[in-house]
Amino acid sequence: MSEPKLLKPELIHLLEFRLIKGQIDSPFDFKMDKIEDYNLKVEFEMGFNHEEKLVRSDFNINVTTKSVDQVTEEARASYQFAFVFNVENLEELVTTDADGLRVSSNLGNAIASITYSTSRGILLSRFMGTVMQDFMLPVISPNELLKPK
Repeated sequence: MSEPKLLKPELIHLLEFRLIKGQIDSPFDFKMDKIEDYNLKVEFEMGFNHEEKLVRSDFNINVTTKSVDQVTEEARASYQFAFVFNVENLEELVTTDADGLRVSSNLGNAIASITYSTSRGILLSRFMGTVMQDFMLPVISPNELLKPK
């Protein structure tokens, strides 16, 4: 089967964003100057409503500090975001056949890119003034988010 028509970015509209969960846990005795690095776990999923031409992306992030000589437990942040997009030409980019749902790699890449980069900006503002203030989501290929789990 050939790749569906090329993606037209101007036909993608971000309709809604929701912060489903947002939490930072920082033990009382935690020392920010002992943070050496961070452990990061992200999860990304997409769902489709063909009739209304909607795409929903869910993005979860868990960050844990990695400290040197820390006497208390590590600090943690956990956030869950949901984005809803209208894709005017969704029927061209998402099709169904005998093998199941076929999503254009271009659409998947675009939705993953928008979701990830928007989440990065939201987290930057949410982390300001907290134990996670120096953490920033790294730049990655959006294709990493699309790999099967």
